[in-house]
Amino acid sequence: MDKQAIIEGLRALLGPDRVQDDPEIIRKASMDYIGFRQYERFDGKDWVPKAACVVKPLSTEEVSRALAFLNRNRIDTVPRTGGSSVTLSIEPEEGGVILDGSGMNGIVALNERDMMVTAKCGTPLEYLENYLNERGFTTGHFPQSLPLAHLGGLAATRSIGQFSTLYGGIEDLVMGLEAVLADGEVVRIKNSPRRSVGPDLRHLFIGSEGMLGFITELTLKLFRYTPETRWMRAWTVRDMDEGLNLIREVMTAGYRPAVVRLHDAEEVQRMFSGSIPEDRAALLFLAEGPGAVAAATGQGIAEIAGSRGAVDLGTRPVESWLKIRNDVCSHMDEPVYYRYGVVADTCEISAPWSGIGEIYKAVRERLPREMPNLVSIGGHSSHSYIQGTNIYFTFGFIVKNGAESARTDYMKVISAIMEETLKRGGSIAHHHGSGKYRTRWMPEEHGSSYALLRKIKEALDPNRILNKGVLLAD
Repeated sequence: MDKQAIIEGLRALLGPDRVQDDPEIIRKASMDYIGFRQYERFDGKDWVPKAACVVKPLSTEEVSRALAFLNRNRIDTVPRTGGSSVTLSIEPEEGGVILDGSGMNGIVALNERDMMVTAKCGTPLEYLENYLNERGFTTGHFPQSLPLAHLGGLAATRSIGQFSTLYGGIEDLVMGLEAVLADGEVVRIKNSPRRSVGPDLRHLFIGSEGMLGFITELTLKLFRYTPETRWMRAWTVRDMDEGLNLIREVMTAGYRPAVVRLHDAEEVQRMFSGSIPEDRAALLFLAEGPGAVAAATGQGIAEIAGSRGAVDLGTRPVESWLKIRNDVCSHMDEPVYYRYGVVADTCEISAPWSGIGEIYKAVRERLPREMPNLVSIGGHSSHSYIQGTNIYFTFGFIVKNGAESARTDYMKVISAIMEETLKRGGSIAHHHGSGKYRTRWMPEEHGSSYALLRKIKEALDPNRILNKGVLLAD
């Protein structure tokens, strides 16, 4: 179908106010915050493929009708809600449609007895958290994108929050959900603390990045909100190796602090200048929950840190981090670095303890050799488990020849991180989702199970209309 036929067909189906074809609305709905796209926009270029229109349904029934039409006519469709993607995951195909669920917002039910809350896909996480905090509850989910993110996108990208070492990722919080398949069929997976009735069908949609269906509603676990009983402390250690070994000891001893962060010397200089020696790495811990639990967790961590010779910094570095941890959201549309011809961004991976330190070292040694225009490469660990942890690489490079070279050099950085991670048994995406810029490494990431992912796609979206280019290399 041509553009006008798509627009007219959808308007006839949903009403004229639900279908928007204004170029500026389409541009804003298409925007992704990956580093090189940001630089392109700063440089005055907008190379994002142009969708035919943005569809803004206000109910599950409208999503169902829209998808049935789009599937029947084989029109490429990109699901979105909050639009805080940094992986190209919400960029549309030329002539396709953006299915924007941000208008489907609101809390459906708060169940204090069963400790669950149900909300629509376009509900802002910050709004939900404020609502729950006022009533003594929390989801425990605090991604850096908290001021921007909506629930549907968080589930679709398999998001994680900064307090994940205690509360887990979004996959640990979702009790049940409602989703619409590519052909318009509505499916609901009921809420239950645990089930043994076959494969867990929630995970067809959690982390699928919209390529298997459109999530319309979610039910999340709740926890008691107890900021008044928090324990926090910071230490310095010699380097990342020493810090990773200390974190491993804390985790394998059985402690579950909410926040476990290890920043290398590069990040210490940028984030804690003047308060922490710049040639050392910094460890930040925070425990919460019932006062006795938080205190016991803190005591155990302090004993381990002391036994390893870590230098106690008190609480100020953690308090400082708590204040600035979401500041990046306030200037995503006007990145400071780009004024100076620098692209700055991040890339997160994960690995077992046996490989994570080697991945960090390999990337830090390789990139300065291969990229003379690199100005910084650092990293931190911020989500830990008994079996391993993540590294969140932070990098910056000088743009040599305008916006076109920004993308080329950006992918040089990403390629090095992907290759060194896969060599050592790590996973190439920890919590931002794969998006479209990691797709070429998916066969190696998934190995022999990659064919299964393709079969699931063929079963649920045989016309391949949903978010083409994510996870599967067509």
